[in-house]
Amino acid sequence: MGWGFVTCGPNEALVVSGCCYSKPLLVPGGRAFVWPALQKCQRISLNTMTLQVESPTVYTSQGVPISVTGIAQVKIQGQNEEMLLAACEQFLGKSENEIQNIALVTLEGHQRAIMGSMTVEEIYKDRKKFSKNVFEVASSDLVNMGITVVSYTLKDIRDEEGYLQSLGMARTAEVKRDARIGEAEARADAKIKEAMAEQQRMAALYLNNTEIAKAQRDFELKKAAYDVEVQTKKAEAELAYQLQAAKTKQRIKEEQMQIKVVERTQEISVQEQEMQRRERELDATVRRPAEAEKFRLEKIAEANRNRVILEAEAEAEAIRLKGAAEAFAIEAKAKADAEQMSKKAEAWKEYKEAAMIDMLLDTLPKVAAEVAAPLSQAKKITMVSSGSGDIGAAKLTGEVLTIVTKVPDLVKSITGVDILKSVHAAA
Repeated sequence: MGWGFVTCGPNEALVVSGCCYSKPLLVPGGRAFVWPALQKCQRISLNTMTLQVESPTVYTSQGVPISVTGIAQVKIQGQNEEMLLAACEQFLGKSENEIQNIALVTLEGHQRAIMGSMTVEEIYKDRKKFSKNVFEVASSDLVNMGITVVSYTLKDIRDEEGYLQSLGMARTAEVKRDARIGEAEARADAKIKEAMAEQQRMAALYLNNTEIAKAQRDFELKKAAYDVEVQTKKAEAELAYQLQAAKTKQRIKEEQMQIKVVERTQEISVQEQEMQRRERELDATVRRPAEAEKFRLEKIAEANRNRVILEAEAEAEAIRLKGAAEAFAIEAKAKADAEQMSKKAEAWKEYKEAAMIDMLLDTLPKVAAEVAAPLSQAKKITMVSSGSGDIGAAKLTGEVLTIVTKVPDLVKSITGVDILKSVHAAA
């Protein structure tokens, strides 16, 4: 079997005995290291136990038999090592019920002993004293067993002979008698005290009236003196008030004048600031824009002037260049035309008729186009046929060709050259 730690809750204690310990090791609500083969570990409960202590038919000091029931709270003391060791010696190995029985028997014996030493009246009337006696005697005895009496209370007292009832009835009658006597004495005392109170009241009333009259007289005298003083003070106060009012009005007028001076100064300052603002506004809105516009217009005019000058110079240069180019072109064209005419003249000298035929052949299409041009511009042409010739487009084409074939005759009549003859000779 291995070794290890053993723990317990706060409502119990560990008791370790055996090797290494001359007396048992007590551990209330904790843990301990235990060698199982060499040491023995036991537990003892520290719970509070509630005991109902019954003492039936016990004779009091006067020989009256009564029964008493008390309630006690007891527990094994775990915080005191000596008491815990004594409890271990007495109760270790016993169950909680066995411990309760031992404590109950002890408390019942002490409860009987206290009942026998007191009268019924003492127990009945002074239960606190009885409970205190039982608690003290039982505590001094149980402490040797390691048990602490937490509390003890007398719960019930009863008897079989009717003694308590008779005691109650006698006490009730006594209380009633005392009550009636007390009531009568109270009424008598009330009457006496009422008469004395009335006498004192009347004396106090007369004395009070006298004092009131004296007080009224003193009041009137003092009031007259006070009135004279008040009127004097009032007149002085009125004069002082008027003087102060005049001074205040004068100070107010001075302050008003000062305020007007300040206001006028402020108005002048505001007007000066307004003039400065308007001057700056005029500069910003009129003068500076006008100067800017003037500068802009001057720059635009200068730019336009420069542009016109440059355009004029460019135009003059262009005209000069164009004139030079045209002169060169005219000169070149004139030279080319002269050379061409010279060559044509030489060619006509050699090929007079052939040249004329060539020119005619070049011209015939143009003549035909000019002849047909009026016809192409007409929106509508009406042609009348006798019925023996062509009609329609063939007729129109024939008319155009007839006009063209008359061209050689026209040339011959103008130039004296027979084109048809020259063509046939060339062929």
